[in-house]
Amino acid sequence: MEHIKQLVEIGLPLNQAKKALVLLHGRGGSAEDIISLASHLPVQDFYVVAPQATNHTWYPYSFLAPIPQNEPWFSSALKLVKTITDNIQKAGINAENIYIGGFSQGACLTLEFSTRYAQRWGGIFALTGGLIGDNIYPNHYQGNFAGTYVFISNSQNDPHVPLSRSEDSKRLMEKMGANVTLDVYHNRPHTILAEELQKASVLFKG
Repeated sequence: MEHIKQLVEIGLPLNQAKKALVLLHGRGGSAEDIISLASHLPVQDFYVVAPQATNHTWYPYSFLAPIPQNEPWFSSALKLVKTITDNIQKAGINAENIYIGGFSQGACLTLEFSTRYAQRWGGIFALTGGLIGDNIYPNHYQGNFAGTYVFISNSQNDPHVPLSRSEDSKRLMEKMGANVTLDVYHNRPHTILAEELQKASVLFKG
């Protein structure tokens, strides 16, 4: 019961790129869907990769469920993202040149992974997301973001991701050395706005 490694890759070949972007799709989405966001971001000279979740979901229940309820898929998802980022680093791209982003369930996984392995990443963006679990457990996280820029977006009434969880995630990540921006879009449906992608694009100009 593990995610099968299935990747969609665009941009420069990994062995030619100096920067990389990992994109994580939402529940019911696909790698092909989320990788299309790259056309709206300044990543023309990047290696861009999007893994496909088995059965189109990273874990079966809400991200607010107790973590054991989402096992073994939750740990398998983290392991897959770790394998991808490790392979990128083995190819010669340092973590400070690796960017990670996602939407909804993929945004939650983005924040969870990057905070469990906090270091100086290139940049992190979570379009409607928060750290995973029935509560936020600080002992699950280690490292220091060393000033990594993080962009989190949400609505004040999103049906899947409470704004309070995004706010709590921001506070914890800041304590771990991240430079976090949280933008709230009022009455926004559960989707990605062009304005959010514009804000995420700023991460790549640092």
